[in-house]
Amino acid sequence: MLHTHVTPTEKRRAFRAGLASGRIQRFPGAFTPLSARLIDDKGFEGVYISGAVMANELGLPDIGLTTLTEVAQRGGQISRMTDLPTLIDGDTGFGEPMNVARTIQVLEDAGVSGVHLEDQVNPKRCGHLDGKDVVDTKTAVNRIRAAVQARRDPDFVIMARTDIRGVEGLQASLDRAKALQDAGADAIFAEAMADLGEFEAMRAAVQVPILANMTEFGKSDLFTVQQLQDVGVNMVIFPVSLQRIAMGAIERGLDVLAATGTLVSEVPSMQTRARLYELVDYAAYGEFDADVFTFDLRNNRS
Repeated sequence: MLHTHVTPTEKRRAFRAGLASGRIQRFPGAFTPLSARLIDDKGFEGVYISGAVMANELGLPDIGLTTLTEVAQRGGQISRMTDLPTLIDGDTGFGEPMNVARTIQVLEDAGVSGVHLEDQVNPKRCGHLDGKDVVDTKTAVNRIRAAVQARRDPDFVIMARTDIRGVEGLQASLDRAKALQDAGADAIFAEAMADLGEFEAMRAAVQVPILANMTEFGKSDLFTVQQLQDVGVNMVIFPVSLQRIAMGAIERGLDVLAATGTLVSEVPSMQTRARLYELVDYAAYGEFDADVFTFDLRNNRS
């Protein structure tokens, strides 16, 4: 009821344990706090909080327009709804190294389990779009060093994302990943890998866990979880998938409503009231009220 009873530190330790377990960690992207509860209920290992999703929810493109305040607020709202670890998209850290340091501490306070910071130039772009640019290695390394230095909870996961593959090729991505690992990154997110062989090369290049991004309509094929685990990937995210599924269903439902004047035909595909109440733990709130508000004003004669 209200919030998870698993502390942020416990979730961060679970995140690290999962990355070290030898079993790939599956983090679907939550587009609302309630969807995080559903991810938890279905037995996944964690919840991803996508920067693109947060921007899209506000009707904005994913080009670095969201603020640290907006990201931290949404990260906290989602993290409070699940017992699972949460990984949040920290974009470029919202500025120079001092801004990156503040970003880490604000996100720690929000209760998320980890963050990834990328090496793009501001204003950033979606990692699977053409035309993006990256900072030089020194700047990228300084972002990660600032993040590591600012971290107060040693279990908070700092992941380095590199977008250089789409700009300078695979070898540049491998070299950048090594430099980010040496700067203290706990894991590597190599964006827009072309095939399984490239993930395998990244696995061989670094000693820390690596992440695969299985976003639809992107540069990478949609490999299965097993295929990714077989080449040594430690974690996979599905960042925008649930939002895309939901928005597709909403659009189809609106088309039906506009055409027929009723949604009767859509009811069988809707989440039921009973299932919604189960996810928000409606019964627990009723029990709480019954236990707390036990007096009867009708018998109060004072």
